[in-house]
Amino acid sequence: MIRLTVAQAVVRFLAHQWSERDGVERRFFGGCTGIFGHGNVAGLGQALATSNEDLPYYLSRNEQAMVHTAAAYARAGNRLATLACTTSIGPGATNMITGAAGATINRLPVLLLPGDIFSTRVAGPVLQELEDQRSYDISVNDCFKPVSRYWDRINRPEQLPSALLAALRVLTDPAETGAVTLALPQDVQAEAFDWPDELFARRVWHIPRPRPERSALARAAELIRSAERPLIVAGGGTIYSEATDQLRAFAEACGVPVAETQAGKGALPYGHPLALGAIGATGTTAANALARDADLIIGVGTRYSDFTTASRTIFAPDARFVNLNITGFDAAKLSGLQVVADAREGLADLAEACAGWSTPAAYRERAAELTRAWDSAVDEAYALEGSPLPQSAVIGAVNAAAGDDGVVVCAAGSMPGDLHKLWRPSGPGSYHVEYGYSCMGYEIAGGLGVKRAVPEREVFVLVGDGSYLMMAQELVTAVSEGIKLVVVLVDNSGFASIGRLSESVGAERLGTSYQRRDGGPLPVDLAANAASLGASVLRPETVADLRKALDTARSATETTVIYVRTDRLADDVPSSDAWWDVPVAQVATTSATYAARETYETNKRSQRPHLAPPG
Repeated sequence: MIRLTVAQAVVRFLAHQWSERDGVERRFFGGCTGIFGHGNVAGLGQALATSNEDLPYYLSRNEQAMVHTAAAYARAGNRLATLACTTSIGPGATNMITGAAGATINRLPVLLLPGDIFSTRVAGPVLQELEDQRSYDISVNDCFKPVSRYWDRINRPEQLPSALLAALRVLTDPAETGAVTLALPQDVQAEAFDWPDELFARRVWHIPRPRPERSALARAAELIRSAERPLIVAGGGTIYSEATDQLRAFAEACGVPVAETQAGKGALPYGHPLALGAIGATGTTAANALARDADLIIGVGTRYSDFTTASRTIFAPDARFVNLNITGFDAAKLSGLQVVADAREGLADLAEACAGWSTPAAYRERAAELTRAWDSAVDEAYALEGSPLPQSAVIGAVNAAAGDDGVVVCAAGSMPGDLHKLWRPSGPGSYHVEYGYSCMGYEIAGGLGVKRAVPEREVFVLVGDGSYLMMAQELVTAVSEGIKLVVVLVDNSGFASIGRLSESVGAERLGTSYQRRDGGPLPVDLAANAASLGASVLRPETVADLRKALDTARSATETTVIYVRTDRLADDVPSSDAWWDVPVAQVATTSATYAARETYETNKRSQRPHLAPPG
């Protein structure tokens, strides 16, 4: 037995957790990031300060940001490792809720350790305590329940071992993973207990690779072999399971073109003969044209978001679906034939079951022709010049600077949609756009997580002025930790994406521009702000200047912010020829809104339930 406080036991336990897949073992927790205050400083703060265990502590500047950093770290490591996050009680804890929702929506493991009110209640109500007349057992940490895959409150030391094991079970399960919350009352954190030695033994969590059930595999192979125009939709699960080689082998052997979701982008590298690029509301015209004609959709590791399906308008009414997914929940979507399995194992088995079968040569040539036409449109968008700079030209310059080893990080606004369409990925891991939650403020914090996970790669953060103003402070974390990022700060004086959407639904761009009440420009200098936070700052004016600035930033050893101006009202990116369901008011005072409603109702009629059985 060993006598430790609850907080000390948590730290020691986390330091001895490992994950294993395909014979490779790695520490599951790359460290603990946090901000100390009332509720965790005397518990986890003391434990981390005095620990000899291999669990480094990283100081963040914002609690939401630290969860974004942990989620990005997990994604960049294909969900085989993550960071723990600790906060004080009250606002420190609730600041993490947005990050927790993003992690769970994106199926990424993060461990949250918020401080909580006194378990004994002897001093209540304590500072920052939410008093609820229904129960003294409710605290603000109960808000984490709907956004956590596992939630527990440790009211007694005896409860800790089972809670820790349950937490790791969920975090390391690819079918169940997401945010895990262990609420730690501040008095319990400091309480001593005699723990069994076995709790702190080196523990290896084996990440399974389940293979498809035989009859499901046979049914899927039969459906695939009977298809004339099949299309693969590769999602994030393809990359997390490291199945990209198997995806390429299956696609090549069977001649099936591949379209990619936001999380799946890079599953096939740009230039592969069967790579169509993005699909859906922010997709390429090549992928979307084939999707409309496809008689079979093979979904691999995708959750079929509304952007992927263009709000269920992109696939033919009679299309059938074979869904290979680690979770039955996602595999069952769109009435698909469920192949519940690891993507790598499932693709290998499907390739064997479909051996000798291939799509017609004419179909493959049509896919290549459509892709060539889209490539020409992207070339034109990348080659645009102007002042302010076209956003497509900015993306093109960053794409070129990233090369084969770069990673682009983005999250919200107009940039993710443009990136999904335009970015030419070098392979898996080169494209990191958080679009499950599309959370403004993710970008710089996410860049920190990516760089911590893959320090050998150059990380290029693309962030708009709206997102930057929500969470710029993590630049300080990058500078203090000596973490090098290349941050391209795109200033268009407002919200470009929502501005266009607002105009299209008759909301007249209300609240989407940064200006004085009288309409004049704001005297705000975001570049100077970045410099004040410790970053080196460059201000290119032309595309040629931007390319030079990117070269300078890439060769630097410290974080550099490249500040560029773009036009919020410009629309310089080719259309996807797809739709996204955003309701338009049925009653309005302008003819534009009524016209928009008419267009909306026309598109609504093209939505499909996809309820037909796959057989």
